[in-house]
Amino acid sequence: MSAESRLATLTSWRSDWSGLRVAVLGLSMTGFSVADTLTELGADVLVVSESAEQEYADLLPVIGARFELGSLAEVPESLSDFAPEVVMASPGFSPTHPVIRWAQESGIAIWGDIELAWRVRDKVTRADGTPADWVLITGTNGKTTTTQLTASLLVEGGLRAAPCGNIGVPVLDAVRDPEGFDALVVELSSHQLWYLGQSSVEGQLFPHASVCLNLADDHLVWHGSAQAYRDAKAIVYRNTRVACVYNKADEATRVMVEEAEVVDGARAIGFDLGIPGPSDLGVVEGLLVDRAFLDDRATSALELTTVADLQSVGLAAPHIVQNILAASALARSLGVEPEAIHAALQSFRLDEHRIQVIALHAGITWVDDSKATNPHAAASSLRAYPGAVWVVGGDLKGVDIADLVASVGSTARAAVVIGVERTSVVAAFERHAPGVPVFEVDAGETGHVMNRVVEIAAGIVDGEGTVLLAPAAASFDQFSSYADRGHRFAEAVRDWIDRGSADDAGRTPPTV
Repeated sequence: MSAESRLATLTSWRSDWSGLRVAVLGLSMTGFSVADTLTELGADVLVVSESAEQEYADLLPVIGARFELGSLAEVPESLSDFAPEVVMASPGFSPTHPVIRWAQESGIAIWGDIELAWRVRDKVTRADGTPADWVLITGTNGKTTTTQLTASLLVEGGLRAAPCGNIGVPVLDAVRDPEGFDALVVELSSHQLWYLGQSSVEGQLFPHASVCLNLADDHLVWHGSAQAYRDAKAIVYRNTRVACVYNKADEATRVMVEEAEVVDGARAIGFDLGIPGPSDLGVVEGLLVDRAFLDDRATSALELTTVADLQSVGLAAPHIVQNILAASALARSLGVEPEAIHAALQSFRLDEHRIQVIALHAGITWVDDSKATNPHAAASSLRAYPGAVWVVGGDLKGVDIADLVASVGSTARAAVVIGVERTSVVAAFERHAPGVPVFEVDAGETGHVMNRVVEIAAGIVDGEGTVLLAPAAASFDQFSSYADRGHRFAEAVRDWIDRGSADDAGRTPPTV
């Protein structure tokens, strides 16, 4: 049997995976979950990686996988000698990576962890013998919040559900959970979706419901172009069985749904902050309502919650309300009642570093939205906090920040620019928002950058206003992660408060 023919038979945990030669690229949390799953299935697994946490490296021989640590700037001889039938790549490996190109040119199947998880999703089934339904979530901004929201709504509605995927819990770990689930809420990055785009017919997903929350330029270096990034995102809707949820305020998501090949009977469900149509969710006079999942949707609507109730629990920022509407649509597609949605929202809290108010002191509100790692996310934050002192900059990932500065940057009281790519950010302000004062924090101040940011911002605010960390960029130029960036910002704010610097908040700002 040819390798292609054999792979076509591997569509169940109970298929014969024994002896299948699989090369796993990368030993992150995802890479280890792949190796662990495949060795449990009886496959012959070789893991190759340029780096590895010691815990994972020590466990590989225990589970029965081989491991080679070394450069992947070119294809290692050990990998070519292994002659894998499948190459499984961690999401960080771009389409232009030498090993990915080698696999493509050699005709070797390329899978991601999501495809493998779908193929073996029947390891644990529900009482009726069927595996969990999958709900897929992607978008440039808001994926994690919407994934967490959706899982919370499903659980409140009486379903066993788990958030997984790009959110930090590998989907393979969820699939292998011995307790099993009724639904898996899977956050997908554009990288994971690109790998799904390489799958054969047998590896394609058939989700119960799916959503692309929004689309704006991001990860252009990884994908090579804005069109390639868009095409990857659109894969989320492929083969959807029940509900294709899209953002009525984002034309690109509607077009994705229109162009998607879906299962007959799947419905398009829109959401936005306006009055909903008969197949939409939206907002009417301060009420979040559903006009999609009820019999009399032509003339009626179901109340889900109110903006006032969301305000009381810190969930009323416009982009968060959009996330709530999208999550509600996904949950309603699985039968969750409006009362359960309302109850779940009263106890839901946003993650750290997502428009998180970290301090209110001496008239200054300090807000950490370090998770705003692209312009689209930062724009949402700036609209939620108009007139804020905006802390911006970092690794721009090939994205031009000029449109962001032109559209909402001019609403900022001032900008404090960080990161190694400050020149293009400062130039964008000079061209598109010349009335906004701009202050730079030199890249050489890494390690103390946030202390300097806080000192400058406090001087600008002059005892009354908001300071917003919404970098519109990745963090890896100066920090280990967006979380590290947010934590250092919070620490610097606390240090400033402890030093009693509030008395100095009215000093003259530094010279531009």
